[in-house]
Amino acid sequence: MGSMTQMTTYTQYERTARSAFRPGLRGVRLLATACVLLSCLTSAHAQVSPIGQKQMGEPAEDKLPSILHGVDIQQRLNQQLPLDTEFVDETGKTVKLGQYFDGKHPVLMTLVYYKCPILCSEELKGLTGALEMVNYRPGKDFQIVAISIDPTETPEVAASKKREYVKYYGHPESADGWHFLTGQQPAISAAAKATGFGYVPTAGPDGKRNQFAHASALEIVTPEGKIAQYYLGVEYSPQDLRLGLIEASHHKIGTPVDNILTYCYHYDPTLNRHSLLVARIVQAACLLTVLILGSYMLVMFRRDIKGSRAIRGQQHSAKA
Repeated sequence: MGSMTQMTTYTQYERTARSAFRPGLRGVRLLATACVLLSCLTSAHAQVSPIGQKQMGEPAEDKLPSILHGVDIQQRLNQQLPLDTEFVDETGKTVKLGQYFDGKHPVLMTLVYYKCPILCSEELKGLTGALEMVNYRPGKDFQIVAISIDPTETPEVAASKKREYVKYYGHPESADGWHFLTGQQPAISAAAKATGFGYVPTAGPDGKRNQFAHASALEIVTPEGKIAQYYLGVEYSPQDLRLGLIEASHHKIGTPVDNILTYCYHYDPTLNRHSLLVARIVQAACLLTVLILGSYMLVMFRRDIKGSRAIRGQQHSAKA
């Protein structure tokens, strides 16, 4: 009977102790959940990309930075390209744009610059990745033509880029279907005007105007050189590309797509003070959250240890 009384006393004490710790554990869970929500909300309202990275969609306050005035993609469907315009291919040979249009196969065309530190590489990788899941092959079913908007770039730079993306594509036999062109300003301007590609020269980190603010766009062109479809951004649906190539090969002109632009431009740190301030505030808030959560958990762990010792002491007394 005494043993049952002692066991009952111990069980009641243990339940009391456990119930005392449950609110603390629930508090930890609630606090952790609140911290996660706070972090998500803070990131959603104050997310800042590092200096020099691309900006997606509309900038803050629905107002374009002055650097992006003139940067646009005007979808000029059914526009005839200037096929007599002369460029230089990656081998150093002078070519006309029209020689890549044979009247039978469509052309995937894009305006980029090969030394672009941000967006152009992502665009070409996105194109290459999508083409990996399309059954058609460059050189056999269509041609790929990239035109540099930088008149100072050389065929050597173009050749290096071609090797890079043909290797990334994984089909070296398709190399004859990839064409990386450079040219003088009149030829570049003619191609940009025909495709509605607006861009602005900007200063790089060294102060020289050797970079460009521009948006990302890919065009599918019919076999006779008319723009059939635009794809904006840096990721492309393989199914959309496949259907676009099929329709263009039948000389069909597509419809405009939503003009949601992905911009590429370099931010001057002196013009980015507000963004840097927001970034510092976010970092400070995260650090404070971690400190509060860590302190609270430390207090609860200590209380848990003290409670466990009290239970063991009561159990030892009961056995005695």
